[in-house]
Amino acid sequence: MICKERAFYKMFFRLTGAVALQNLILLGVSLCDNMMLGGYNELAMSGVAIVIQIQFLLQLTVNGVGTGAAVIASQHWGKRETAPIRRVFGVAFCAALAVGCLLGVLGFFIPGKLLGLLTNEAEVIEQGVQYMRILAPSYPLLALTSVGIAMFRSVESTQVGVYLSLAALGLDTALNYVLIYGKLGFPSLGVRGAAIATVISYIAQFVMLVCYLCFVDKKLRMRLRECFHIEKIYLQKFLRIALPLVGSGLSWGLAMGVQSAILGRMGKPSIAANAMVTALFQVITVVAYAAAAAANVVIGKAVGQGDRAKVKLYARTLQLIFLCIGLCTSAALLLARGGILQFYQVSEATGALAKQFLLVLCVTVAGTSYQMASLTGIVSGGGDTRFVLVNDLIFMWGIVLPLSALSAFVWHLSPLITFIFLKSDQIAKCAVAVVKVNRFRWIRDLTK
Repeated sequence: MICKERAFYKMFFRLTGAVALQNLILLGVSLCDNMMLGGYNELAMSGVAIVIQIQFLLQLTVNGVGTGAAVIASQHWGKRETAPIRRVFGVAFCAALAVGCLLGVLGFFIPGKLLGLLTNEAEVIEQGVQYMRILAPSYPLLALTSVGIAMFRSVESTQVGVYLSLAALGLDTALNYVLIYGKLGFPSLGVRGAAIATVISYIAQFVMLVCYLCFVDKKLRMRLRECFHIEKIYLQKFLRIALPLVGSGLSWGLAMGVQSAILGRMGKPSIAANAMVTALFQVITVVAYAAAAAANVVIGKAVGQGDRAKVKLYARTLQLIFLCIGLCTSAALLLARGGILQFYQVSEATGALAKQFLLVLCVTVAGTSYQMASLTGIVSGGGDTRFVLVNDLIFMWGIVLPLSALSAFVWHLSPLITFIFLKSDQIAKCAVAVVKVNRFRWIRDLTK
């Protein structure tokens, strides 16, 4: 039985479309650096790619902060209670600022040591250090902006993220063209030019967010002093609900870094090929991740309204939607994989390896679209955030990474086989997701 409520589909697809557009634009900022530097120099592209892996750790952790707060906030939004939303996001802003400052300090003072964890190629590290040392001071602003966007998404104000992301992409693209290649009288700065362009775009995003918060928003009416105000009861609730999602994001980010480190020690073609397919994969799965974020709000709002039957109906319907998204994404990636790689000026070995990696992703992306959205969207949105963390720890750190390390360094298998091991959990987790979601033990009212 599936949902036939027009309001449900309108809300879900409106949220999904807005979040997908926002995420696509944000990815465009990283992809813009990746592709422009790919046309400039393969070594520079590889250096920036490993920095993006470190930054990916920040983004996943901060997303955990924002999503954890949004799980609580969306349930309060179901009851139209805005004061608790302001309180819980006051805690979330403090947490995001702490995470951003920590990685910013590390990235500025010891970038070489951080990047050395992912590859032993000295030339690649040298390019990455130039990029990261300029970019790192902007990490606190990036963290605060991400949580601010999550806050407005939890009350269905999704246009905020779209506008901020559009501004960032436009500014970053224009400045990349000018500063990387040395146009309009500016010197050709290469990697440093890409970093400067990205920093300016992050600053512009943050300034626009503050302006919207102070002068435009009419739903939350949050004052600046509330953004960093912590109350004990909301701190306790945040730690109980959001901390597992923060841990999951941190775990996943570290795991992605370990994956890059494994491939990074299998030669330069593996580094470059992984950089290419990671960027493309993030773009092609943008709808799946947006659907998960939308489901988080939809389910959370329904739980807050106290209608358990509606929550179950929504969960069954959403699973079918996730499956359709996965199949469509797989087909799109299969059709587009050959043409997109032509934009990169890379060696023949790197191009051939990238095609093989993409073929693997064509299979696993269907599993990603279902299990990821079901667990992080439905289960977490319903209030059970701890399960996602436990599930990720078991699969990633207990199965995938040990097998991949054995494949690369003990069995000395090819980069392709190692890559298959690295992505195998995306299919295996589907069985877990089916059982977990349809037992409905994850429905918990967090507003009490």
